[in-house]
Amino acid sequence: MGVSTSAVGKAYPPTVYAVGREKIREYALAVGETNPLHLDVDAARAAGYADVVAPPMFCVVPCAPALGPALFDPEVGINFALMVHGGQQFRWGPLVVAGDEITTSVSVKSITENDGKGFFVFESVSTNQDGDTVCVGTWTNIVRGI
Repeated sequence: MGVSTSAVGKAYPPTVYAVGREKIREYALAVGETNPLHLDVDAARAAGYADVVAPPMFCVVPCAPALGPALFDPEVGINFALMVHGGQQFRWGPLVVAGDEITTSVSVKSITENDGKGFFVFESVSTNQDGDTVCVGTWTNIVRGI
């Protein structure tokens, strides 16, 4: 069977995500975050931020719509019935706050095969409205039985 590497280097159209105050609060509460910077506008502003601050892992929220087309691309060829999550790594830049517009671009970094498994690695680059890179993510999926 094997994997095709024809999609390596392929880039997908960027997506734009408008970060809302309530989305940040909802995310913070869902993950048990109690830091007032994520929940209270006055506390965030007193600390020098324009609005509530997104917890670091909030980055997955604007990345999800950008990753979808890559994951489901027939040229990439992921068999979801045999896929398991392999890992995520992130490098963060400036903090994301409510009111930011995050543009995320995704590309296929590598597709390899080892010991009957396919390793599909994607990279996301998220920038804010000022052009600052707020997060670079590496997303690894493993497909068994290749």
